[in-house]
Amino acid sequence: MSKVTRKIGLSLGADICWPGAYEEIVKRLDLELPIDGDRVRFEVDRVTVEPFDLRQPCSYDVVIDRLTHWFHTSREWIKKAVIMDGLYVLNNPWSLQANEKHTTYAAMMHLGLPVPDTWMVPPKDYTPTADLKPTLNRYARLFDLEKVGGQLGYPMFMKPYDGGAWVGVSRIEGPEQLTKAYDNSGTRLMHLQKAVDPFDIFVRGIGIGPQVHIAKYDPAAPLHARYEVAFNYLNDEEASVIRDMTLTINAFFGWEFNSCEALRKDGVFYPIDFANACPDFQVTSLHWHFPWLVKNMVRWSLFCAATKRPMRRTLDWEPFYAVQKQDLPFRERLAAYAKIARGRFEEERFEEFCATHLQQLDEVAFEFFGSARAHELVRLKVEALFPAHEVARFTEHYWGLLQFWRKTERDRIDAIGKPAPQTEARHARPVGKSS
Repeated sequence: MSKVTRKIGLSLGADICWPGAYEEIVKRLDLELPIDGDRVRFEVDRVTVEPFDLRQPCSYDVVIDRLTHWFHTSREWIKKAVIMDGLYVLNNPWSLQANEKHTTYAAMMHLGLPVPDTWMVPPKDYTPTADLKPTLNRYARLFDLEKVGGQLGYPMFMKPYDGGAWVGVSRIEGPEQLTKAYDNSGTRLMHLQKAVDPFDIFVRGIGIGPQVHIAKYDPAAPLHARYEVAFNYLNDEEASVIRDMTLTINAFFGWEFNSCEALRKDGVFYPIDFANACPDFQVTSLHWHFPWLVKNMVRWSLFCAATKRPMRRTLDWEPFYAVQKQDLPFRERLAAYAKIARGRFEEERFEEFCATHLQQLDEVAFEFFGSARAHELVRLKVEALFPAHEVARFTEHYWGLLQFWRKTERDRIDAIGKPAPQTEARHARPVGKSS
């Protein structure tokens, strides 16, 4: 039985807290797993930005990508490595590059998800080009913006067709606000989307592989308070709907780390924003939820690396369309989509892997998030975002929420029984390649 090392790369931008937490937890796990006749260990490294030969071999087995949605050098390196070296990357870089919010709305409307009514309007202004004037003179039609607003109905939201992080988003209550927002939109191509109003709950389903963590969300709150610490706000069926929606969207677009925002009105969850394939992963916004997502990322990335899970380079939408063509009630149809997603994410094999090899993860993470290193990472992230006079206050604010997570986690671990000792987990039975 030979010893092999699987190398996991972190492709990072301004990230501070989660990479440090991820690296430390993998280090503390100190795994050596029996996989297909080998003893598999793991190494974590940070991907650098430098010139590269297109034929240069890639040393990584898995890359967790947090950069290439905007940094093109890294994006093109990752695409090269997937094509030529079989690199496994979260998320599919071609899908991330090609499928913006506009495409996701259209696709999920077609599958029958209750996306609110949405219009696209031509941009208010244009960047001059040689062919712009004849194109507009021949084919652009004057339109009555207020008439469009009346057809859609108020309130509504105007937002960029490809945007993120709430940039350029306006809530519009009537024709005057619509005209003003449109006049201020410049060259951006915008959507108008009917508001789900009133709604009684706003949730985010954050998917990592087959795992979905659901958080209650308040978009009107300050950034540090938008993710709420809340319990028992969804029943089992409602949570199942959010999980199935999130998994369906993620598998459809090849996104293994993505979030789905949904609003509940009259018992129906309306997905309003779900092209978030580089979702929030910072302790300064996620706080109590942060350890859950770090653990979920550790599980999924180790599974992908250990089992040499093959990268799905292309998108295959036909199985979803086959379900769409059937005359099924919405809940049955969504469950059928989610079944396809769970198959693509190898949910059963993944759960077996975690139960066999990662039983100690809960205890390791529990200890880490009470450590001096975890406190240091919180402080470093706060220092990067907050003015100097608020650093001490908010460091302790977030640290206190992490300690509250540890209390709830301790109660949960004690309720289900302590994980097996680390030595037993290391020498558990092997998980082989999928058939």
